[in-house]
Amino acid sequence: MGLRRLIVAVALALAGCGGGGASGNGAGAGSANDLTGAGSTFVYPLIAAWSADYHDAFGRRINYQSIGSGGGIAQIKAGTVDFGASDKPLPPDELAQAGLAQFPVAIGGVVPVTNIEGIGPGRLRLSGPLLADIYLGRIARWNDPAIASLNPGVELPDAAIIVIHRSDGSGTSFNWTHYLSQVSPQWQRAVGEGTSVPWPTGIGGKGNEGVAAYVRQIPNSIGYIEYAFVIQNHMNWAALRNAAGRFVAPGTASFQQAAASADWANAPDFHLVMTNAPGADAWPITAATFVLMHRRPRDRGRGQASIDFFRWAIDHGEGRARALDYVPLPGPLARQVETYIESRIQ
Repeated sequence: MGLRRLIVAVALALAGCGGGGASGNGAGAGSANDLTGAGSTFVYPLIAAWSADYHDAFGRRINYQSIGSGGGIAQIKAGTVDFGASDKPLPPDELAQAGLAQFPVAIGGVVPVTNIEGIGPGRLRLSGPLLADIYLGRIARWNDPAIASLNPGVELPDAAIIVIHRSDGSGTSFNWTHYLSQVSPQWQRAVGEGTSVPWPTGIGGKGNEGVAAYVRQIPNSIGYIEYAFVIQNHMNWAALRNAAGRFVAPGTASFQQAAASADWANAPDFHLVMTNAPGADAWPITAATFVLMHRRPRDRGRGQASIDFFRWAIDHGEGRARALDYVPLPGPLARQVETYIESRIQ
């Protein structure tokens, strides 16, 4: 744990002294030794750690802004960064229209977190339909009979549930709402899925960081964040009942089991979402982060430098990924990504 926090702190300091960020420092400006990226907060701890290692090894600096997947998609489409990162895969027609390519770089999990006095990590059990009803405002108190029935022996408070969601365009929200849409017809009809949705209730926090901060500060609250943020912030997570009907804990093993069911070979441009995956111990809200790049980068040198960074990260960044509780790409998927990059990005 100490190592993980140190890695992130060093990377944050490195990014902060880099001078200039994605905004106003458009792709094509500056040297290929000072690349810009923006997007997913979900994958930020990992990209920060990879960036620090890459700088030590090759002297190239990666200035990555954790602004949410919606912002990353917008910035790469506008050409103001060398690469974007999104937890929501773009469909092939949208990629073609924007002249973009996309490929996954890491896999993790979206996790419900709570702040209920006396209920520690993993003690609370929830299901997908229950989560949907809580986020719809249909279940508004912690001692509701529907929650109590899944948690015999757990002393639930007679207190209002404070719902926390993302306020920015978010791939974490996309995967969360994609999952709720699969397990709750009511949620699908009323809200649906997306990086930004009309939340029926709750308080909005910016980024995984903002949601984590709100949940930590507000008693009797519930939110959803990427697993690395759960660990780093020592937060109380809830077990979830998966598609196989078993209550499971988030972690590398349950993310790997969900990822194992993904048919990447038949997913054009890696357009694939892993939520509610089959598998006895699969975590139901497992997600990948995708890198977005222009198929014909305006500055070929910076485009090649970005490719070199992600090739290095996929080939040599497994240790950092595991230390931060992400799942590295399996070997066959890594080779598929390499073939894709060679054929799609020039």
